[in-house]
Amino acid sequence: MAGVDNRKVKLSRGRFLGGSSGCNGTLCIRGNKQDYDDWGLDGWSGEEFFKYMRKSETFHPKAWFQADRESHGHSGPLHTEPHDLAPISHLLMDSYVSQGMPLHHDMFSTGDVAQGCGHVPRTVYQGLRTTGADFVTKKNHRGNITIKTDTTVDKIIFNKRANETRASGVVTQTSNGDPTIYYARKEIIISAGAYCSPAILLRSGIGPKAELAQHNIPFLVNLPGVGKNLMDHLIVFMFYETEKQGLTNDHHVYHGDNFDRTYAQWKENKTGFLSTFPFGSFAFARLDDRLKDEPLWKNAPRNPGRDPMGLTPQQPNIEFFTTECYGGPKQYDQFPINNQHAFSMIAELFAPKSRGTVVLESADASVNPIVDCNYLADPLDLLVLSEACRFGNEVVMKGAGTKDIVKGSWPPNLNHHTYKTREEWVPYVKQHATTCYHAAGTCAMGKKDNPMAVLDEKLQVRGVSGLRVADCSVMPTLHGGHTQMPAYGIGEKCADLIKETWRMAGNVYPRI
Repeated sequence: MAGVDNRKVKLSRGRFLGGSSGCNGTLCIRGNKQDYDDWGLDGWSGEEFFKYMRKSETFHPKAWFQADRESHGHSGPLHTEPHDLAPISHLLMDSYVSQGMPLHHDMFSTGDVAQGCGHVPRTVYQGLRTTGADFVTKKNHRGNITIKTDTTVDKIIFNKRANETRASGVVTQTSNGDPTIYYARKEIIISAGAYCSPAILLRSGIGPKAELAQHNIPFLVNLPGVGKNLMDHLIVFMFYETEKQGLTNDHHVYHGDNFDRTYAQWKENKTGFLSTFPFGSFAFARLDDRLKDEPLWKNAPRNPGRDPMGLTPQQPNIEFFTTECYGGPKQYDQFPINNQHAFSMIAELFAPKSRGTVVLESADASVNPIVDCNYLADPLDLLVLSEACRFGNEVVMKGAGTKDIVKGSWPPNLNHHTYKTREEWVPYVKQHATTCYHAAGTCAMGKKDNPMAVLDEKLQVRGVSGLRVADCSVMPTLHGGHTQMPAYGIGEKCADLIKETWRMAGNVYPRI
């Protein structure tokens, strides 16, 4: 991708029960309610959708955490709790506050703070990750679900009648290549994610007609939006070294044989470093004042009451979050093993202007689709993300909690801690920007007059009946947060839409 120095970015996903909820960062950051109001779709306002995100949750408070109880669920299968911070994270919180981001403990659950810092509940409880698999494996005694593992969905098949094309079955392949067809009594729901849901539709003959012809796929419905509108949150890691012992958690995993003891502690007691994910402190920020004199920002088109990214003053432009030790994607492998200590500041871009695509490489379901995220193709994205890095570096180097504890950049051959201008950050961003694993938008909902809409407001695929999509691919625009809680909310909303459809048809509990 040209915007990131022609690099390929690894887009790993979860291939086990529960999908990517089994390997995500466990973070419950719902976004701003205005993000969902901006979709402009009946039944999907911020107030309505936040109720669905709460529905999945059972929140477990801690004495020190000032929770907004009304913003949490208390009876869902997904158990969440706040994270006990390492000392470095407390210092970074002090730095956020001193740099203009006041503390709001539960701001990432309330959905109404655009500038501030706070604590993020995690999908972790009593030392164990909670995942989407918990919905179907724990306390599920109804006997109404059969799980097929080691099975790949190839395509949907349809019955054509005089005035209706109805989804009737799913063609699958097992790990040994044997095809099996499962027939639907009522509906089929695709929940394969922003990369694979559009691929399934394309292999089924639903998508841009010209693309289908390239792979000799029989054409069924011309929906040009399938596989388009790909969005992702781009992040940049900035690592720093500190010589002050006892602040970070590196010693638990990188120093000597400590990892063995750390693992034994978790194995025996479900406590310690491995009992949670090592993300630390979090903040949202607006960048209006910092960018107001940038020619690109000043001259960019905008709608009334919106900035050039399309956001209101009530929506953050960026997120900061940190790690309590050295670590990140696989390319970050220069571990501080010689009794050294490192932590990170991470800048995340919200409301990206760039859009990517998902297209088929082959009609063969065993071949992954081609994903082009098109990162930083729009110059506004690079402007905002490079300024976010400059701001994040200032938080670390000038903030009240951390200004006196930084030795320098990590690894030591880098010198980003000395950068002063946004322009200095541009090459660093292009070299280091990577995915936050928040892919969305490739089977987007939309109104009837939107030619790129793949789904209607009830998550039904246009042009056919009996087929819905329920995952983050349905999002018309990407919210300012992390995608875990919206993914659960979309699932909960879809369940209600299905029940509503069949209740109106006189069948309260549909078999799907």
